[in-house]
Amino acid sequence: MASATQVVGVPQGDASPEGRIGFGAFLNAEWIKIRTVRSTFWTLVSLAVVSIGLTVLICALSADSLAEDLAETPPDPDAHPDELISVGVVFGQVAALVLGVMVMSSEYATGMIRSTLTAMPRRTSVLVAKATVLVALLFVIGTIVAFIGYFAGNAFFENKDIGVPLDSPGVTRALIGNGLYVAVLGLFGFALALLMRHTAGAITVGLAMIFVVGSLVSLLPGSWGDWVSKLMPGNAGGAITAARQYDDSLLSPWVGFGVFCAEVGALLLLGWWRFSRKDA
Repeated sequence: MASATQVVGVPQGDASPEGRIGFGAFLNAEWIKIRTVRSTFWTLVSLAVVSIGLTVLICALSADSLAEDLAETPPDPDAHPDELISVGVVFGQVAALVLGVMVMSSEYATGMIRSTLTAMPRRTSVLVAKATVLVALLFVIGTIVAFIGYFAGNAFFENKDIGVPLDSPGVTRALIGNGLYVAVLGLFGFALALLMRHTAGAITVGLAMIFVVGSLVSLLPGSWGDWVSKLMPGNAGGAITAARQYDDSLLSPWVGFGVFCAEVGALLLLGWWRFSRKDA
């Protein structure tokens, strides 16, 4: 017979709970997911190939004309080789946005989100782990890609004696800024997928906001139209990827990046609210 001190139905001994799962387990689970999915590998390869390839190609094709412009007396004031050292990110950023969307939307598309939340029911921790792994991966890859593109593209400028030193104003900031921008851009896609739960829809909205709407709002009349253009996600965040500030049509690099982070943060809060209150 059971002891009088035992309560029927309550697990005893080794069957008793041993504590909560640590956040490290969440991170490890999400890292395993993201690195074992084929789409992650090919998306990152696309980001690297497009960003590096276009940077090198544009630098190679522009080196002769820039050298001639700078050799004039006086030199052409519009000839700036440093404008091209990270130009490929304009196209490579698409891959970062797509990866951010797929990290979240693929779980809904396959129904795996239910298994994820069954194994790890702390929804906020799941989201934080996903976002942390995504941002860290994109920042590292984006920064490495930017530096490779710089060294490879700048070699063509150095051959024409118009090389851009790494310690030139804004150069190092722009290269690291590439990593920061693609990381937060991936988080932007992640937030859209969290809200929409649909891969194609989130990618379409994200690309439209970055490439289409961001350009069209500049046509709005008056100074308020200029400000709306400055505050659009792609325009605000992309300023940090350029070594040279072109004109007053964009916010300064760090201010613009701060605005971009705030916009993405607001989207993430909305996504978290929906995720924490709606069925998977």
